[in-house]
Amino acid sequence: MSLPVHAGFWERVWYRGFRVFCILVLAFLILPVLVIIPLSFNAEPYFTFTRGMLTLDPDAFSLRWYLDIFENGMTDHGLTVGSLDWFREAWNNGQWIHSAKNSIVIAVSATLLSTVLGTLAALGLAQGAMPGQRLVMALLISPIIVPIIVIAASTFFLFSRLGLSNTYTGIVLAHTVLGTPFVVITVTASLSGFDSSLIRAARMLGASPPTVFFRVIMPLIMPGVLSGALFAFGTSFDEVVVVSFLTDYETRTIPRQMWAGIREQLSPTILAIASILVVLSIMLLTVTEFLRRRSARMRGMTA
Repeated sequence: MSLPVHAGFWERVWYRGFRVFCILVLAFLILPVLVIIPLSFNAEPYFTFTRGMLTLDPDAFSLRWYLDIFENGMTDHGLTVGSLDWFREAWNNGQWIHSAKNSIVIAVSATLLSTVLGTLAALGLAQGAMPGQRLVMALLISPIIVPIIVIAASTFFLFSRLGLSNTYTGIVLAHTVLGTPFVVITVTASLSGFDSSLIRAARMLGASPPTVFFRVIMPLIMPGVLSGALFAFGTSFDEVVVVSFLTDYETRTIPRQMWAGIREQLSPTILAIASILVVLSIMLLTVTEFLRRRSARMRGMTA
C-alpha cells in the first residue's frame, strides 16, 4: 500500500521510518535463527565463522556434518557412502536417524489424535446452547497457558503410576495434550463465520448427519482443521521439555537427541539438524499462510 499523492512531508517520514523499524525488528528476530544455516556447512568442528568462511574459501565449507547425521552411531564405517548397505546401516544403527524415526511416528500420531479431538471439541463449543462454554474453552486451551515444565512434571508423575513413562503411547498422549489447543483455536476461528443455515438446508433436503458433516461442514472448516494440524505437528516435533521427562534412548526424539548432544558431545551436527528443522518450520508456516488465504477466499473476504 503506497502513500497518497497529497501526503505531507512528515507523513512520508513516518511511512518510511515505520517500515525501516519493522525491517530492523524482523531482522533482530530472524537473523539469530538463520545464522546457524551457513555455520552448519563449516568444515571445521567449530560453532563460529572461520577465516576461510568469511573469505568464501571453498575448502572452508563442507557437508561433513550433514553426512554425520547418517553415520553417527554406525558400526561399519567401511561402507561406500550412498550405497544400499550404507543406507541400511544408517537406518538400523544411526542415532540421529533413530531419533528422526521416533519424532516422525510420535508427531504424526499426536497430530492425528489432536486433530480429531480438537475438531470435535470446537464443534461442540460452537453450539450456542452449550452450558459452561467459556469454562470448557479455558480448560481446553490451558496447556498453552500453563508453563510447560509444570505440564511435564505432572505428566511424569501421572504416567509413572500408570506405567506409560518411557513408552511411545505416553509420549503421544502427552503431545496430544499440547497440540489439541491449537486445533481447537483454529477450528473455532473457522466456525466463527460459519452460516448455520447451510446445515438446516441440508437437513431439509434429506441429508443424514454424517452427510451434513462431511459434505457441508468439513469442506468449509477444512483450512482451519489443516492449520491446527500443522501447528500440532510442529509442537510435537519440536517439543523437548516433556520428552526429557518421559523418554529413554529407545523413545528419544530429535529435540531430545540435540539436548543430549549439547550436554554430552558438542558437535556441529546439531547445527545441521537445526538447519533442517528451520527449513521444515518455514515450510509449515508457508503452508499455514496458504491455507489462511484460501480460507479467506472461500469466505469471500478477499478477491
